[in-house]
Amino acid sequence: MVSGPNLNETSIVSGGYGGPAGGIIPTSSIKDIRMKSRGASLPNSQSAASRLAQQTDQRPGSSNHNSNSPSEEVTRGVAVEKLDSVKKWGINTYKCTKQMFSERFGRGSRTVDLELEAQIDVLRDTKSKYENILRLATALIDHFHSMVQTQQALGDTFTDLSQKSPELQDEFGYNAETQKLLCKNGEALLGAITFFVSSINTLVNKTMEDTLMTIRLYENARLEFDAYRSDLEELSLGPRDAATMVRIEMAQHDYQIHRDKYERLRSDVTIKLKFLEENKVKVMHKQLLLFHNAISAYFAGNQQQLEQTLIQFNVKLKPPGSDKPSWLEEQ
Repeated sequence: MVSGPNLNETSIVSGGYGGPAGGIIPTSSIKDIRMKSRGASLPNSQSAASRLAQQTDQRPGSSNHNSNSPSEEVTRGVAVEKLDSVKKWGINTYKCTKQMFSERFGRGSRTVDLELEAQIDVLRDTKSKYENILRLATALIDHFHSMVQTQQALGDTFTDLSQKSPELQDEFGYNAETQKLLCKNGEALLGAITFFVSSINTLVNKTMEDTLMTIRLYENARLEFDAYRSDLEELSLGPRDAATMVRIEMAQHDYQIHRDKYERLRSDVTIKLKFLEENKVKVMHKQLLLFHNAISAYFAGNQQQLEQTLIQFNVKLKPPGSDKPSWLEEQ
């Protein structure tokens, strides 16, 4: 091993640079020079670094790492969920539209429950006819209400004239009583017909409409079921490579989901149609009997029978002088 000068003790510098030519500058002197040269910069550097660190710490919302806050994670999750929902909706809409046009132009098959479809057609036809009953009965109320008001005004006029015409007091008097009696019976009949219309309106626009809403859901489910069934059948007829098998498996899964939904809604429609038919018969039996008895009693002039009809069917008449509008006036 070649021995040489200890560089830890001395450093060799070329002549003419800060010392005697060819001389040796002691290590301690070099250390002093280095310390002096560094002394001017280190405190400033440390001070600048300290200020930068303090500014970073004091800056609002600053962080020493790039992790996201919980609110940002939640927002991102909601956005991804919405995007996925829109994507599924778009695919489902495309498949259903394709199936609908295929059925319309005779190129696609559709699932048909003949018995259930016949019951649905009967319900829609029945609802249309009951709506016509509602329109006619409402018109009858309007016309009859005008007649009762005319009778009321006529009776008041007869009463006034009976007091101012002594020579015709009796004649005006019994005509006034007749008109008032007719007006009273007319109000009773109006109450019965109004009760009839209100009950039919509930049956048509609430009970039947609720069943028809379920039917619309069932029809949409049927279209979706046939759309995914057709999609699965098309894939099954194609090549059986790895990628296609994955798509077939996914299509089979979607098909099963929509099949279960279709069968569940078909069962719901069947049950609702059954209960609707029972409810319709019960309601119409009561309301048609009320309508017949009230009309017959009024035009027969049988006031007692008319009053008994109102009691029998628990029809509450509007109190005289009441300013509250009736159910028909609110529509």
